Amino acid sequence: MDITGRKLFVKALEEEGVDTIFGYPGGTVTDLFDELYKTDSIHLVLPRHEQALIHEAEGYARSTGKVGVCLVTSGPGATNTITGLADAYYDNIPLVCFTGQVPLNLIGNDAFQEVDIVGMTRSITKYSVTVRDRGELGKIIKMAFYIARTGKPGPVLIDIPKDIQTQTGPAEYPEHIDIRGYKINNSVHVGQLKRAYKLLKAAKRPLILAGGGINIARANDKLLKFVEIEDVPVVTTIMGKGAIPTKHALYVGNCGMHGKYAANKAVSECDVLFSIGTRFNDRITGDLNEFAPKAKIVHIDVDTASISRNVVVDVPIVADANLALEKLLEWAEPKKTSAWKNQISIWENENPLGMRRDKGMTPQMIMEHINKNYPEAVYVTDVGQHQMWATQYLELGKNSQIITSGGLGTMGFGLPAAIGAKIANPNKDVVCISGDGGLQMNIQELATAMTQGAGVTICVLNNYYLGMVRQMQQLFYGKRYSATCLRRRKSCPADCKGPNKSCPPYTPDFVKLVESYGGVGIRVEKEEDIDAAFEKAKENKDVPTLIEFMIATDEIVLPMVKSGNPMSEMILK
Repeated sequence: MDITGRKLFVKALEEEGVDTIFGYPGGTVTDLFDELYKTDSIHLVLPRHEQALIHEAEGYARSTGKVGVCLVTSGPGATNTITGLADAYYDNIPLVCFTGQVPLNLIGNDAFQEVDIVGMTRSITKYSVTVRDRGELGKIIKMAFYIARTGKPGPVLIDIPKDIQTQTGPAEYPEHIDIRGYKINNSVHVGQLKRAYKLLKAAKRPLILAGGGINIARANDKLLKFVEIEDVPVVTTIMGKGAIPTKHALYVGNCGMHGKYAANKAVSECDVLFSIGTRFNDRITGDLNEFAPKAKIVHIDVDTASISRNVVVDVPIVADANLALEKLLEWAEPKKTSAWKNQISIWENENPLGMRRDKGMTPQMIMEHINKNYPEAVYVTDVGQHQMWATQYLELGKNSQIITSGGLGTMGFGLPAAIGAKIANPNKDVVCISGDGGLQMNIQELATAMTQGAGVTICVLNNYYLGMVRQMQQLFYGKRYSATCLRRRKSCPADCKGPNKSCPPYTPDFVKLVESYGGVGIRVEKEEDIDAAFEKAKENKDVPTLIEFMIATDEIVLPMVKSGNPMSEMILK
C-alpha cells in the first residue's frame, strides 16, 4: 500500500531509532510537523532560533555519539542552519538536517522563501540533495543516516519539496543501502601499521598525539591500554582532550597555540610523533616548517584527505582509530621511556600551567571549583578565552567529557549545545562555560531550557570584553581596543585604552535577564563564594542556573603562540 511522503518521513525516523528531533516550523514543513504531532515515539524540541537549533542537535550528537536530527523550513529557516552545518562538518559531528522546499514546479522561479540550500551547503556537508522523486524518498533518507554516521562522521542535508511530502509512493523503508562510490574502509593496512610500530619501538623520545578522532570513535579505552603498556607520554589537541584521563601520569597536556609549555616542548623535541585522529590544523602546528622538526611522523586517520594535507608525514595510515588500536594492542610491549619522561617533567617544572593567585578570583580558580563540584559532568564551552581556560584547567575522567567548537570556532555555540546535551543526558550534570560575548549570541535559548526542563548550569566569565580579540589587541595592536569593549557607547572617547572610572554600566544585567525567563541568577565576585553558588545551582534540576563570574578585564590566556610562529616560541608572561 502506498503512503504519503510525510508518513514515510516519520516512519524513516522511527526505523532509524530517532528519539529526539530539533525542529522549527514554517510553511514548507507544516505537513511534516503535522505528521510528527501524531507520534509519541519522537520527542520534538522547539528552540527559539534555527542556528541555536542545529547547535542543540550537535550537543545531543556530541554527547551521545548518535545522529542529531534537525527539521527547518525553507528560505531563512534553511539558511540559518548554515553556520551549524559548517561547525558540525569541521568537527566531524553526525547530523541529518531536513529542510523544507517550495514545490518542484516553483523551484528556480524565485518563489517566496525559496533558496538553493543544496548549492549553498555542498562544501560544508558530506552529502546534500533535493528530493525530486517521491519514489526515492526512503532511499535518500536511508543514505543520509548511513553517510552521516559512517567513515568520518559529518552533516548531511536533505531538502524536501512540499509536494514530495504530500505525494503518495512506496511505503517501504530500506533495511540496507549500497551507495556506489561511497565505500567505508573497514580494515587497516597491516604493513603500514607495522612500519609505524617499528618506528615507535625504536624511538628514544616517543610521543603520542591524540586528536578528536579518538573521542569521536569512542576509542578512549583502547588508547589508554596501549599507552599504559608502551609507557609513552601523550599530548592532545583541544578536541582530543579526554582521550585519556587528564590526571593520568602519562598525560602531558594540550599542545598548540595555547598548549602547555611541556606539551609543546615535547612535540618540538620528540623523535617519533605517533598521531591518531587529528587534522594537524594551524592551531596545532604553527609554522609548518618548524613543526616537530626532529620527529618521524606517523599519522593514523579515517579520512584519506586529511593525511599529509597540512603536515607531510613519514608513515600514513588510513584507518578508524578503533581498528588501528586493536591491531597495535596485539603487538604492544613496554618501552624504556624513563629518561624522556623525566625530561618532560623538567619542562613542566620550568613553566607550570597556572595563573597568579594574589589578584582575586581568576578563571583557573573557577575551573578548579567546577572540577570539585561537578567531577562527572558534560562540560560545554562557547568560544573565546573562557574556552581556552576550560581546556587548560578542566579535569576529564572516564565519566566526563568536554564539548567545544574546535574547527570553526563558533561563538554562540555553548548555550544551545549544552541544552542539547542536557536533553540527551537528563540525569547527568551539564555545565556550560561561556563568555559574556558568546552567551549573548544565542541567549534566547534560555527559553528553550525552561520549556524543556533542562537544568543546565551556565557559568559566564564576564570581563566586559570580547576577550580573545582584546588579548590580541593588547599584545600585538598597541592596546587599540577596536570594537571589543561590550560597555562601549556612542558617548565614549574614540581612543579609549581600557576600563576607567567613567565607563558606562554593562548591558545586560545577566542575573535579571535569566530571572525574566524563569531561571535562577547568581553573581559571584570572590572565590570564597563559588562553592555556595554551585550548591544552589545543583538544587535547580529543571530550570537553568546562570552564575555570572566577575573576572578582571586584563586576564589573558597563557601560554600563547602568535599565529604563524613556531610552537617553540611561546609567550609565557
